[in-house]
Amino acid sequence: MTTTAAPARTLPRFGGFNPAMIGLELRRMARNRRTVIFTFIMPAVFFLLFGTSGDYKTERLGDGNVTGYILVSMAVYGAMLATTSGGAMVSIERAAGWSRQLRLTPLRPIAYIAVKLALAMIIGAVSVGVVFVVGAFSGAQLPASAWVFCGLLAWACALVFAAFGLFMGYLLPSENVMQILGPVLAVLSFAGGLFVPLDQFGSTFAAIAKFTPVYGVGEIARYPLTHDGNLGLAVLNVVLWTALFAAGAMWRFRRATARV
Repeated sequence: MTTTAAPARTLPRFGGFNPAMIGLELRRMARNRRTVIFTFIMPAVFFLLFGTSGDYKTERLGDGNVTGYILVSMAVYGAMLATTSGGAMVSIERAAGWSRQLRLTPLRPIAYIAVKLALAMIIGAVSVGVVFVVGAFSGAQLPASAWVFCGLLAWACALVFAAFGLFMGYLLPSENVMQILGPVLAVLSFAGGLFVPLDQFGSTFAAIAKFTPVYGVGEIARYPLTHDGNLGLAVLNVVLWTALFAAGAMWRFRRATARV
């Protein structure tokens, strides 16, 4: 009697990371109307409500006008909402037991996290684009280079909130994760000087704001327009918070999938 050895299990390239998974996730997100409204429409509406008064369009700030400054801030806020919600979608999969099932597949944890981050960054780019298109037709004035670099930086630096969304998605209950994170992001935006200039409430408030994850993103994204602020400190802020949230997401993912 002869026995045949089972074929060796082959691992997928890049640990299982592939564009097909990202496309599937995008289609699933596009069917969620609340997510679309929350991440793509609301930031543009906020810009129209708070950034398009006549005085703001005529008052100069940096190389543009105040409307342009608020435009960049709202683009950052939109990217924050979009990337956080994209990452937080893992909470639904966790509740359904899908995350634990993935441990039975060759998909590596790092590839799964990378797919979620890529998804979050894609919808973050769309959110920034929507706000910028609305701003272009609503009186925002920025130099041509600032239109490009402010948009790119608002999008790229939002990676910190993609990692934040992943971390929170594994930490919070699935049924109300964005209901919790929405107000949290609003509070962080105020505390980090995204909605209100840091010097408006004194030096103590400005000092505390530099330790929030929103501070670095806002300072970097607005720098091509204002050429003001401590750019080195802002970059350090973004790098450290991104690393912290990414490490937390990996830790929670491994705990969530430890038993199958």
